Parts: sequence; C-alpha cells; structure tokens
Amino acid sequence: MSDELDTRLSVEQGDITRQQVDAIVNAANESLLGGGGVDGAIHRAAGPELLAECRSVGGCPTGEARLTQGYRLPAKYVIHTVGPVWHGGGQDEDALLAACYRNSLALAAEHGVRSIAFPAISTGVYRFPLERATRLAVETVRRVLASSELPERVVFVCFDEATTAVYREILEGAADG
Repeated sequence: MSDELDTRLSVEQGDITRQQVDAIVNAANESLLGGGGVDGAIHRAAGPELLAECRSVGGCPTGEARLTQGYRLPAKYVIHTVGPVWHGGGQDEDALLAACYRNSLALAAEHGVRSIAFPAISTGVYRFPLERATRLAVETVRRVLASSELPERVVFVCFDEATTAVYREILEGAADG
C-alpha cells in the first residue's frame, strides 16, 4: 500500500468521546439504546438526545451500521455498528467484524465525513481476540481507503495501553508489508 494511505491512519490512546473528528464509531448493541463500555460512554457524553434518536432508528443488526447526530460530543455524527460476539470463530465472526468497518466507512463517505475515530470493536465484553480483531480492522480499513477518498483520516482510539500497543504493532507491520 502507498505511503499516502499510511498517513491517513493513526492510533491514539484515549477517550473516543473527546476526539476532534467528524464522526466517532460506537461499538453498540443491536438495540442501539446504550450499554456498557464504549457504548455507555458515548451515550453519557452525547446526552439524552442521542438515546431519543436511537429509539427512532429501530436497532441495527450485527455487522451493519447506522448514523445519528453527535449532540453534545465534539463529533458531528455517531456511527453505530454492532460487532459480533466471539464464539470461537466458527460463526462468521471475522466476516461480521470486517463488515462493521466497511459499513461504517461507507456510511461515513456517504455523509461527507472527512475524519473518523474507531474503537476496538468487539474486543471488550464481546470477547473477540484482540490481535485477530486488530488485524481485521487494519486490513479492512486499509482496503476501503485504497479505493475511497473519504474519509481522509481514520484514527483507531484505544482505551488502554495494552490495546494501543497491539494496534501500533499491527499498523506498523501493515505499513511495512
């Protein structure tokens, strides 16, 4: 892949709700009505208007994505995607996780999003193995960006140091290969 593509991808450790980007991705559940982890943090930071809009959306199947306003977040939009629960790898988990990234990026491009931040989808309570999920995330995002001008910038925002280290290692390895 090109050097130009690699400049469009970065990794940061921090709070996704504070990212100065056009859209943040929410690792949501199928109801879109909030939950724990990233999902709960985004709902709390965005305020009750987000929950009200999510109620009107009517949910989201695993692997798909839905867009709402960002409300009290610095981001204009929240793109909600539902990652797969890990069941050992025999229930299409890889394909569903890749679809989360592809569908989120397609929705972002459709709405003119120039910058987007992703959490480590499915790696928390959904138990997707971190290294496997990270490789899928990086490969899928790089593949989409290779054929799309938008978004111009993608940030993988990791909550903790261990996740950040895995993302950095895999992203650097992908850039070298």
